[in-house]
Amino acid sequence: MLSRVADSLYWMSRYLERAEHTARVINMQLNLMLERGVGSDDAYWARVLRTLGIELSATEAAEAQMLAVSLVRDTRHKASIVASIIGARENARQVREQVSSEMWEQLNRLFHSVRERSDGSAWDAREFLQSVKEGSHLFQGITDSTMTHGEGWQFIQAGRFLERTVAVSSLVGEHFRELPEARDESDPVHLEWIGLLRSCTAFEAYCKAYTADLQPDRIAEFLVLHPTFPHSIRFSAGALEKAVREIGREVAGKRSSRVERIAGRLHATLSFGQIDEIMHGGLNTYLETVLRQTGQVHSALHQTYIAYPIEVALEA
Repeated sequence: MLSRVADSLYWMSRYLERAEHTARVINMQLNLMLERGVGSDDAYWARVLRTLGIELSATEAAEAQMLAVSLVRDTRHKASIVASIIGARENARQVREQVSSEMWEQLNRLFHSVRERSDGSAWDAREFLQSVKEGSHLFQGITDSTMTHGEGWQFIQAGRFLERTVAVSSLVGEHFRELPEARDESDPVHLEWIGLLRSCTAFEAYCKAYTADLQPDRIAEFLVLHPTFPHSIRFSAGALEKAVREIGREVAGKRSSRVERIAGRLHATLSFGQIDEIMHGGLNTYLETVLRQTGQVHSALHQTYIAYPIEVALEA
C-alpha cells in the first residue's frame, strides 16, 4: 500500500474517533450541569478541556465554558468537532478509491450535517452532539461491513484505537488527579464519578461487573484494565497491537518488527498490570507511561510505513 494512502486512512480514522469522543465528553458535561447546584461551571469545563489535551492559562480558565463551546462547532479551532470531521472527510477524499461508496456517502452526510449547523443559525447542542456520535458509530459499522479487512482496514483500526487509548488515558488521569472518593450517594463527587463512567459509555457495563457501588479503585480497574470492554485502555491497546501485527504481515523484516515490538510492549504493560500495584505506585504515573508508549507506537508506525527513506522502498 502507498504510504500516502495508509496515512490518509489512519488520520481519517483518528479524526473521526476524536470527534466522537469530544462530542461524548461535552454532552456528558452538559447533562451534569443540570444535576449540579447553582454556581460557576468554569472549573468543571476547565477539567473537560484538560481531558481533551487543552492546557489553559489562568485567564482562559476563567472563561473555560466559553472556550469549551468553541470546541463544538467553531471551525477556527483545530480541536473542534467540526474541524475534526472536516479533517476526516478531507483525508477520505484524498483516497476516495480506497473506501467503499457507502463509507464515503455516510462521511459526506456527516460532514454536510455539521457544516450546516456551524453557520451560526439556531441549533440544539445536545441534538448536534448526538448526531455526531451516531454518525461516527454508523460510519464505523459501515466500514466493518463494506470494506475488505485487509491492510487499509487495519490502518483504520490502528488509527481508531490509538486515538482511543490516548483519549481515555487523558480522561481517566485528569479525573483521578482531581476527584476525592465520594462519601455516599449524596456527595456531589458521586455525580462526577458517574460522569466519568458515562463519558466512556461505561456506566451500565461497570454496574453489571461491580453493581452501582462506585469505588475509585474499581472504576480505575474497569476503565484501565478490563480485557473486553471496548473503551477500556487495555482493550484499545490490544486492538491496536493486533492491527499493527496484521499490517506487519504484509511487510516482513526489521521494518515491521520494530513497531510490532513497541505496540506489544504497550499491550503487555496493561495486560499484566494489577490495580493495587498501579494505585500504590500512582495511577497518573502509570497512565503517563501508557501515553508515552502510545506516542512511541505512533512515531514508529509513521517512520515504518509513512515517512520511511526512499532507499528502504527501493530495497523492498
